[in-house]
Amino acid sequence: MSRGSPRAGPLAGLKVLDFTQALAGPFCTQQLSDLGAEVVKVEALDGGDLTRGSGPFHEADAEHRYSGYFQSINRGKKSIAVDLKTPEGVALIKRMIPSFDVVVENFRVGVMDRLGLSYETLAALNPKLVYAAIRGFGDPRTGRSPYVEWPAYDVVAQAMGGMMGVTGLAGGQPIKIGPGVGDTVPALYAALGVVSAVLHARQTGEGQFLDVAMVDAVLGVSERIVHQFSFGHQVPGPEGNHHPFLLPFGIYPAADGFVAIACPGDPFFRALCGALGATAMLDEPAFATRDARAANRAALIERLSALTGAFTKAELHERLGGVVPFGPVLDIGEIAHDRHFVARQMLPTIECPGLPEPMRIAGQPIKFAGTPASVTRRGPGLGEDTVEVLREHGASDEDIARWRSAGAIAKDQPQ
Repeated sequence: MSRGSPRAGPLAGLKVLDFTQALAGPFCTQQLSDLGAEVVKVEALDGGDLTRGSGPFHEADAEHRYSGYFQSINRGKKSIAVDLKTPEGVALIKRMIPSFDVVVENFRVGVMDRLGLSYETLAALNPKLVYAAIRGFGDPRTGRSPYVEWPAYDVVAQAMGGMMGVTGLAGGQPIKIGPGVGDTVPALYAALGVVSAVLHARQTGEGQFLDVAMVDAVLGVSERIVHQFSFGHQVPGPEGNHHPFLLPFGIYPAADGFVAIACPGDPFFRALCGALGATAMLDEPAFATRDARAANRAALIERLSALTGAFTKAELHERLGGVVPFGPVLDIGEIAHDRHFVARQMLPTIECPGLPEPMRIAGQPIKFAGTPASVTRRGPGLGEDTVEVLREHGASDEDIARWRSAGAIAKDQPQ
């Protein structure tokens, strides 16, 4: 598929103007792109999205053309490079707005307003426009947080949203979750919000503003701490590798690593004991029932750990796989060769001209039988599609020459 080919997927025909950078915003628009939307990324002339320089870079990419970070979350998009600090650049964007269904941005509050591209301004040009914002603490339009002006990153959202407070060894200090869930979780909520608002706009002709606060999204997926607090009158702390009230439900050692086992109910626990050659445990009063196991939590974890630690991950896979809820703790080297991820096409490749091999990136988990999502194209070079996109939106050669002269677009962008 060429970079200019029509998109397939359930969102084919949806047009998104993307003002995002870093992780949260691009990950949101990446989901829309994977599902078929045409996403046009608006970048600054002087370097573009900061992840372009963040790497990692393939050893053969001496010029650092293809950042792995950027390619992972901007694949399939188009890029236009525009100086939004020039009146001509702002006018250029306003001229395009009636052709788009969605705008997404993740600037700090007030930035787009100061540029002359506020929701209210753009909605006046396109009443059906869906305008989505991702910010650390939300936008005043939907509820003014006392922290609305604060900048935020993933680690801040994990900390303030409650997730970090229950992550880490029991009794120890909080631990940040490795992947940037403080960014990606709000991105997924925002993508859901965009699709919902687009459906409403198509039914009613009314667009709207929506926003997702990063800290709100983290709290939303950390819901258990809320019901523990309100129903159980608890303030939970770091839980370690086991569930606070389900057992066994956590991480257990193997001879060569670790595995996850979740068998809180009696039928699965009986099957687990049988598969591990430990049926005698079922006759011990301390482990015979779910309530008894909960009351003897530490003893059960110790006994099961001794049992699982006698086997390798592969041996436990043969004994427990498909018998009880089970999975080995895998690193990416193991994931890359696991039959499940191959069958589910979760490590697709993109071609990056000049590199000696295709690059693998994380695939799209949403699978459609009739309108499949696709990950087929690399991310764009900075401003690679500027002239093409402008012409698609009615710009003449004279317009392009005028914008170049004014510094609104780069003077050396290809025709």
